[in-house]
Amino acid sequence: MHEGGRGPSIWDTFCRVPGTIRGGDTGDVACDQYHRFEEDASLMADLGLNAYRFSVAWPRIQPEGTGPPNAEGLDHYRRMVDALNRRGIAPVLTLYHWDLPQALEDAGGWPNRDTAERFAEYAGIVASALAGEVATWLTLNEPWVSAWLGYGTGTHAPGRSDDRLALAASHHLLLAHGLALGALGDAAEVGIAVNPQPAVPATSSEADAAVARLADRHMIGLFLDPLFGRGYPKELIEHYRDVSDFGFVRDGDLETIARPFDTLGVNYYRVHTVASSPPTDRKGDALPGGIGAWSFAPDDASLTSMGWPIDPSAFTDLLVRLHREYGPNRIIVTENGAAFDDVVDGEGRVRDPDRIAYLDAHVSAARNAATQGVPLDGYLVWSLLDNFEWAQGYAARFGVVHVDFETQRRTPKDSAAWLAEAVRGALAG
Repeated sequence: MHEGGRGPSIWDTFCRVPGTIRGGDTGDVACDQYHRFEEDASLMADLGLNAYRFSVAWPRIQPEGTGPPNAEGLDHYRRMVDALNRRGIAPVLTLYHWDLPQALEDAGGWPNRDTAERFAEYAGIVASALAGEVATWLTLNEPWVSAWLGYGTGTHAPGRSDDRLALAASHHLLLAHGLALGALGDAAEVGIAVNPQPAVPATSSEADAAVARLADRHMIGLFLDPLFGRGYPKELIEHYRDVSDFGFVRDGDLETIARPFDTLGVNYYRVHTVASSPPTDRKGDALPGGIGAWSFAPDDASLTSMGWPIDPSAFTDLLVRLHREYGPNRIIVTENGAAFDDVVDGEGRVRDPDRIAYLDAHVSAARNAATQGVPLDGYLVWSLLDNFEWAQGYAARFGVVHVDFETQRRTPKDSAAWLAEAVRGALAG
C-alpha cells in the first residue's frame, strides 16, 4: 500500500472500518496494475485498443496532499504513460478518482475550501511532469459520487453522512475542477467526467413527477449547471434552504467553475425510476439528499448482477439531452459497462454473453446519438480489468478481462474478443 512513497488515502482508512466493504475486502493490491502496467499495455495492444483511461493516485504524488512531489510516484506514471504511447495507445488521464490523501481529510476533506486549492497545486505538478505525453486530461471522476456517497450517505469513503457537508463538498469539488483548469494551462484536451443519472417518474401522479424532477436536477443539474455557467439550480437551492444558505459560494467562484473546457466525460450506467413513497412490493432505495424519491427497478427491466436496470435507449436520450441542453464541445463516454457473475469454466474460458449483449446495445445507442448530432469522440468500456469496486469490493466484476485476485492471472473473457472485433470494425469504418 505504501510502496513507492505513497501515502494513505481515505479509502485505505475506510476499508479498515468493519462492515464498510463487502466481504471485508481492501484495495491494497486490487488488480496490481502498479507492477503489471507493461503486461496490461501489451494486452491492450493485442485487443487493438487505441485509448486507455487511468487515474493518478494523489497520495502517490503528494503523500500528505501538499508539499513537494514524490519523485518515485511521478516516475511511475512517466513509465506507465510511456508504455501506452509506445504501443500507440492514447493515455486518458484522470487526476482524481476518489482517493483523497487522508491528511487532507483529517484537515476537513472536501467540505473544506482549502482542499480545492491543494488539488489545483497537485494538478499543476502532474501536468508539469507529463506535459506533451498525455492526450486527454480529466480533472475529476464523478464528483457527485465523491460528495453524496462520501459525505451524504456515508456508503463511500470517508463515510460521513451530513447533507450540509455533501453540499459544501459538491461546491469545493467543482471549484477544484475550475482551479485545476487554470493549473493545467495548455495541457492538450482537458475536461471532467460526470455520472448524470436521469430520473423518471414511476407513475403519472403529480407527487411522483415532482420528486422525479427534483431528483433529476440533483443528479444532473447540481454539477452540470454550474460547469456550463448557469449557477446552481434554483429548485435545489430552495430544497436545501433549511440545510444550507450556500454561504460556501464566494465571489468569483461560479466564474471559476464555469471556465471553458474541451471534453465532457460521461459515465453512464442507469436511469432511476422514482416514486414519492417507498414501494411495498419490491426493494427500493431512497436517493441521497433528502429528495423524497425512492428508486427501484421496473418490472420489465433486465438487470445487472448489481440490480441496475439495463436501458440502452435511455443512453441515447441522455447523450442527446446533454448535447442540446449544455452544448459541450466534445463528449467522450468515459465509462460504460456492467457487472455480471463471471466464472472461469473448465476449459479456462469466461463466457459472458450478457456483457457482450450489453456492450453491443450500448455501443449502438452511442452511435445513434452521434447520428443525431452529438459530438461523440470516444467510447471507453468500464472496465478493462476486474478490479476493486469500492463498497462492492471484489464481488462486482466489470472487466472484459478476468482477474484471479489470488494469482493476478489475466484471462480475456469472450467480451474481450467482442471488443477487439468492435474496435477493428470502428477503425476500418
